[in-house]
Amino acid sequence: MTYTRPIGVLGMGTYLPSTVRTNAEVAAGAGVTPEWISERTGVRERHVAAPGEAASDLAAHAVRSAVRAAGLDMADIGLLICGTSTPDELGPATACRIQTLTGADRAVALDVSAACSGWLFAAKVAHDWLRTAEEGTRYAVAVGVEAYSRFLDPADRGTAVLFADGAAAAVLGPVAEPGGFAQFSLGSDGALADRVLIPAGGSRRPASAATLAGRDHFIRMDGRAIGRFITDVFPRLITDALDRAGLDLADVDCVVAHQPNPVLLRRIGADLGIPDDRLVVVGDEVGNIGAASTPYALARAVDTRPLKPGDRILLAAFGAGMTWGSALLTWSGAPAVAADPAAGLRSVPSADRTTGRSTSQGAAR
Repeated sequence: MTYTRPIGVLGMGTYLPSTVRTNAEVAAGAGVTPEWISERTGVRERHVAAPGEAASDLAAHAVRSAVRAAGLDMADIGLLICGTSTPDELGPATACRIQTLTGADRAVALDVSAACSGWLFAAKVAHDWLRTAEEGTRYAVAVGVEAYSRFLDPADRGTAVLFADGAAAAVLGPVAEPGGFAQFSLGSDGALADRVLIPAGGSRRPASAATLAGRDHFIRMDGRAIGRFITDVFPRLITDALDRAGLDLADVDCVVAHQPNPVLLRRIGADLGIPDDRLVVVGDEVGNIGAASTPYALARAVDTRPLKPGDRILLAAFGAGMTWGSALLTWSGAPAVAADPAAGLRSVPSADRTTGRSTSQGAAR
């Protein structure tokens, strides 16, 4: 069976750990000033997972919120895909951990590994799976999550000032015309794989006394090379997506992109002619949360703009690998939901947002 209705977003949820690391705290370890961080990156603060809190724990909160926002039960979810580059362990899939934590017992659970592009890659897999519906699956969850703080060298100013922890999830399912996803385009260039990576801990360089002594289990990034890559690929993603759809920038209501560096993102957006009120920038308040960045930005747009049924959203993601992707999403709206009283949350429209500290309709934390 193949659904003739398009596949879109039915509900979203996000989760940020309660502990906040300020620029002053990060600057002390990285040998820079808080002003240096603000001026170079635009990041003001970032959230950090608690001891014993893994990527699956963060993701489970976001998944529960997204399913609740969609007005569904966990038993309705037939597919659960997790995009992450900081899994609980090398195996099994972190999605299997999330499945158990959320009680999504009927879901096929799997991971995709595309770094900061991971959620968009997951959404593409879920979209195509639901369109063919070979397993009779009607609803899917795509979640992006990172626990980067576990892999940061506090003395490395190139990574410690940017990366943070968080999760964001979307429930995908059939929506009415003209809503839903269209014009997916994904890409990768493995020749650039060493530009940002965690060098040790895999099958090429298993953990050893030497890798620990060399601090090779921390994220390493060639900041200048990554900056050049983003400056090149982000404009191409935008222009190519518009060309494929036969649209102009004026036809797009909202641009939601990965959040690598708010200063850089705003600069490129201005160069492209994207109006400030159409480019979603949230990295200043959460840092770079990798595969969770793009869905987190989308969830914030749902609540703060807010997005209206029929609004066109241009999604653009890029990350280590190197990987990249874009898609157009026509927003179809999502129902309000009464949050689980046991979670200490109140009702919010369409995107259910939580942190370890509080939930509010007007702020992300």
